[in-house]
Amino acid sequence: MKILRAEALGFCFGVRDALALAEAVRRPDEVAIHGELVHNESVLAQLQSRGFRQTEETARQLDPRPIVMIAAHGVSDSERARLTAAGKRLIDSTCPLVHRAHRAAKSLAAEGRHVLVLGKPGHVEVQGIVEDLTACDVVPGVDEVRTYGCERLGVVCQTTTPPRLAERILSAIRERNPQADIRVVDTICQPTRDRQQAVLDLLGRVDAMVVVGGRHSNNTRELVALCQEHHQPVCHVQSAADLDPAWFRGKQLIGLTAGTSTPDAVIDEAERALADLLQEESP
Repeated sequence: MKILRAEALGFCFGVRDALALAEAVRRPDEVAIHGELVHNESVLAQLQSRGFRQTEETARQLDPRPIVMIAAHGVSDSERARLTAAGKRLIDSTCPLVHRAHRAAKSLAAEGRHVLVLGKPGHVEVQGIVEDLTACDVVPGVDEVRTYGCERLGVVCQTTTPPRLAERILSAIRERNPQADIRVVDTICQPTRDRQQAVLDLLGRVDAMVVVGGRHSNNTRELVALCQEHHQPVCHVQSAADLDPAWFRGKQLIGLTAGTSTPDAVIDEAERALADLLQEESP
């Protein structure tokens, strides 16, 4: 019995940088994090234990703390202005690739294009992009594509959009808007591409996949969905504690991957627990 790690898994540089900024904060009790810094439950628990306050459910209400830390998923310029006008000092941990998506969307709008954002409606990253646009549409899938009645369209993606999904949506946009001048700015981040490709490289070589990551992590859920699309048995866990020995009975070779907000220690712990389970299954 054996465990195969995906070649690319776990933290991306954007998450590492955000956590490094948080680690450097000397007075966490003075800092309110605007939303979840990253979508991982163990990381959020550690931040809370240090004294940070997280304002995911009340992001539109100003916290009395004097410093606001903007999460890796970013916020709109209008939200930054609101916070600054209220006298808040900002610590910005927005991923550079999210900043790039914001700039791309605003640039397309400045060209007079109707902007289409390929992503999940209501996701914090998507919300940060659309709040600075006068008019736009968020397109989560092929079924939501329509004829937009615009001569010029601009397309950007939520950075964690699966490339295969983006390609299908773009094809549908072109098909249903054949007369439109369409400009696409590819804003899918390379870490997302790398982790998805690493999973594809494992599929067919293993009996099952284990994906480690937060329940609210979009890129983690997309790794799970990728396995499901290829009819690969997959187990999504937040930590080693979620592993069910019964699920692994009869499985000889397990692939292991993790979302971009999953700490190395959580991945290592899950791998050790898997090794123990597989050892128990050995004759």
